[in-house]
Amino acid sequence: MSISTLQTKLELHRQQFPALANKTYFNYGGQGPIPQAAIEAINNAQEYIQVNGPFSNQVNAWVTKEVEETRNAIASELNTPSDTITLTEDVTVGCNITLWGIDWQQGDRILLTDCEHPGIIATAREIGRRFGVELDTCPIMATLNAGDPAQVIDQYLTSRTRLVVLSHLLWNTGQVLTLDKIVQVCKQANVRILADAAQSVGCLPLNLADLGVDFYAFTGHKWWCGPAGVGGLYVHPEARASLQPTFIGWRGITVDNRGNPTGWQPDGRRYEVATSAYPQYAGLRAAIATHQQWGTAEERYQQICQLSKYLWEKLTQLPQIKCLRTSPPEAGLISFQVDGNKNRQLVEFLEAQKIMTRILLDPDCVRACVHYLTLTSEIDRLVEAIERFFSNT
Repeated sequence: MSISTLQTKLELHRQQFPALANKTYFNYGGQGPIPQAAIEAINNAQEYIQVNGPFSNQVNAWVTKEVEETRNAIASELNTPSDTITLTEDVTVGCNITLWGIDWQQGDRILLTDCEHPGIIATAREIGRRFGVELDTCPIMATLNAGDPAQVIDQYLTSRTRLVVLSHLLWNTGQVLTLDKIVQVCKQANVRILADAAQSVGCLPLNLADLGVDFYAFTGHKWWCGPAGVGGLYVHPEARASLQPTFIGWRGITVDNRGNPTGWQPDGRRYEVATSAYPQYAGLRAAIATHQQWGTAEERYQQICQLSKYLWEKLTQLPQIKCLRTSPPEAGLISFQVDGNKNRQLVEFLEAQKIMTRILLDPDCVRACVHYLTLTSEIDRLVEAIERFFSNT
């Protein structure tokens, strides 16, 4: 299907996303716009709770059903059994469940890449401080245009490395790491892997059952365009026994006939805690279903790649712009630098015209995120605005 045909189809589909009507949006990697169906699902769920509860046997049964339907919807999109999914609030919570649930010993080592989010780096540092764990960092950013990330990670593994922490899709450069190859390297060294999937879930087509990664933390509010406050953690069945719950509550435990705790739930529920914003669960399911109306995960990904290539090619034609990648992007994140170190000025200039991009600090650059929802006319508008910026400065 040609870009023009897809764009006609897409313009109709986009009408379900109110936030796209009054702006040109390139910040999907920060937060996606919620479809109208998700907004209505959240409101309907809130109304149901208040009419029939908010705390009653009827509502409690409804909550149980909502939780399981959400777990199933997520598992289906990620091609994994539902018992491997823990429902969380966001990526950071999923990463914290993993990082704090390992039985660390003094002298153990954690290997991170030099492209990880500050929140994850801070968590690893605190674990190092409390338990005498050493942190290593490998230079993955240097492999953006040449090099083998799996080989780099292999070179930085030691006999004391217990965990590798990396992002499947790097939030700053847009590089998609060869996670399947990295998993093989780590398995051979008997090292667990935690993948920060903030940018990959909803963007890349995924099959976690085949991928072999130990822990995969994700959120629903970015590329899935769900409401903030709902995410998840995939835990490989073989890794579950070695990961102990840190946050503990009634959802994660089993009890006897007197309500006394007797142990952990046998599956991903063991890492869940207590009362959550259940109406948001309905919103995430509605968002996922809205995307499925347009196409499969693979079809959505191909559209993202086609559009990101279109933007990348346009940007490379501007003499004042340097794209970090020297070849078309592998996903929807396009990072570029502005001559004269005017990255921040450009982002502010664009936002004044209701064109939403983002400034990043490491590397110092501008990030524009292209979703399958993006129109070629929006990309043209962005490029034209950048040209106006340079003509005015």
